[in-house]
Amino acid sequence: MEEGQYDYTGQALTEINIRIRDLEEKQRILKDRLLLIGQNLIEVREENNQNILEIKKDIEIIKQSMERIMSFLETASGEFSKFARKEDLEILSKQAKMFQPLKLITK
Repeated sequence: MEEGQYDYTGQALTEINIRIRDLEEKQRILKDRLLLIGQNLIEVREENNQNILEIKKDIEIIKQSMERIMSFLETASGEFSKFARKEDLEILSKQAKMFQPLKLITK
């Protein structure tokens, strides 16, 4: 009877050892996966930070361009009031046609 009991105990120990090795292997695989996920997360975060910095630079350049455009438009709109109106130019054109000194000289 001792031999049957010994075989049963030996089988149980062998089965327990196999289960422990399986659990250790699963734990090692999970640890490796966790490390890969952590590395990927760090890489993605660094890439996102770099993209954010580039976008901020682009936004700053756009802001400067918009300020220059606004300044130009303000200057241009201020200058428009100094130009002659179309009606005024038509009147002057008619007056110039009425008074043509070169035609008088040639006649």
